[in-house]
Amino acid sequence: MRIAALDDDPLQLEFIGQALQAQDHSCHAFTTGTALMDALRREPAAFDLLIVDWELPDISGPEVVRWARQQLGAPLPILFITHRQEERDIVQGLECGADEFMAKPVGRNELNARVSSLLRRAYPHYGGDKALEFGPYRFLPDTRGLEINGLPVELRHREYELALYLFQNQGRLLTREHLCETIWGQVPDMNSRTLDTHISRVRSQLDLRPANGYLITSVYGMGYRFESVDAA
Repeated sequence: MRIAALDDDPLQLEFIGQALQAQDHSCHAFTTGTALMDALRREPAAFDLLIVDWELPDISGPEVVRWARQQLGAPLPILFITHRQEERDIVQGLECGADEFMAKPVGRNELNARVSSLLRRAYPHYGGDKALEFGPYRFLPDTRGLEINGLPVELRHREYELALYLFQNQGRLLTREHLCETIWGQVPDMNSRTLDTHISRVRSQLDLRPANGYLITSVYGMGYRFESVDAA
């Protein structure tokens, strides 16, 4: 998953980044609230979770969280990590819109456990080996297989990852950078057709059309949006 970490302490950002990357997440570091807010204005669906410090050089963490709740439509999970430990601070942090509150210093295992818990609550299909069903489509994480109406469909590794991520993020505008970083773990070469080729194969292999209830729409200059539609 794509996670933003906001903290003015470079060592803390490095610690968070290493912990998240060890769990196969990508971490984007920000040292000011303004920089994170600007990134979210450009791409509201840029991140799957926010980790926010309280005391920042420009604006406070609660202000950032309050802005995110007011401006972003999706129920984005938000975790506060701060030196503040008083009950009134915890209450204020949660009341402004944060989902979880951790006091520094934090341990790597607890951080990963809190992040995983937030992701499972926000994205019910995140993690686990249980079969995931979306209409006629059934994803089998334990074998990395896919069935459509009970019939197996052959997908390569990246095609499976891409298809599942699209189903898990229905309705979100996913930029090319976001998809390439999430699926391939790298920033895309904008001249490369790798993503477009994989999108085309997924669309074809899964027979994504209104009759089956789903569409992939290209958004010019941005990326793709995967949407459920009424079956014809």
